[in-house]
Amino acid sequence: MSKEQPRTDFGYRKVPLADKQALVDDVFHRVARRYDLMNDLMSGGLHRAWKEALVTAVNPPRDDRPFGVLDVAGGTGDIAFRIVAVAGSGTRVTICDNNPDMLAVGRERAQERGLEEAITFVEGNAETLAFTDKSFDAYTIGFGIRNVPRIEAALAEAYRVLKPGGRFLCLEFSGVDVPGLDALYNFYSFNIIPTLGRVVTGDADSYRYLVESIRRFPSREAFADMLRGAGFRRVSATAMSGGIVALHSGWRL
Repeated sequence: MSKEQPRTDFGYRKVPLADKQALVDDVFHRVARRYDLMNDLMSGGLHRAWKEALVTAVNPPRDDRPFGVLDVAGGTGDIAFRIVAVAGSGTRVTICDNNPDMLAVGRERAQERGLEEAITFVEGNAETLAFTDKSFDAYTIGFGIRNVPRIEAALAEAYRVLKPGGRFLCLEFSGVDVPGLDALYNFYSFNIIPTLGRVVTGDADSYRYLVESIRRFPSREAFADMLRGAGFRRVSATAMSGGIVALHSGWRL
């Protein structure tokens, strides 16, 4: 057995719940400073279009009407900056992330952009949000839900903190629908992405874990059922880029 083999099954084995959070925290601690750069390299820039689709769905008011967004697992601020850029002066985004390294990157970028008033950074866990009931108009999470140990608990918390009429929006990797693309996508994921991680961040194992964690995430249909089980209605999933990514939506009605 080679030296690296014991670490290649993180995404496939059933990691004990008590261990998964520590594993995820360690991954993002190591990649925080190069996280957004790697997103560009891994997706060929497509992640920008996916996030723009998310922001379009959020549809924040363009005037001074109060509108609160909770962006979970968005520590570097990428989604929050996009929301604020198209929103009116009444929109406020609270970023909640349990990784202080990712939050540090986001805070620095917000200060550089002069967005300290529009964006607040909070260290916290998606499973136990430190916010009052019915306090946000929208809840967003981009490529983070699959790394939550107890997804059902996170969805219940999302429902709790949304106002009636509020919307849950989640970007997450999904199952490829296009024949032939699935094999190409698998080859790229398991061979090219870890290599990029090693070259750019000096860390192939973290990106191997992130790739493999995608394979354990529920199907679009199964995740939709989880959303309904948490109380959401008008649940939908929109596949993008041949199914590589899906935009999941649900409303608190």
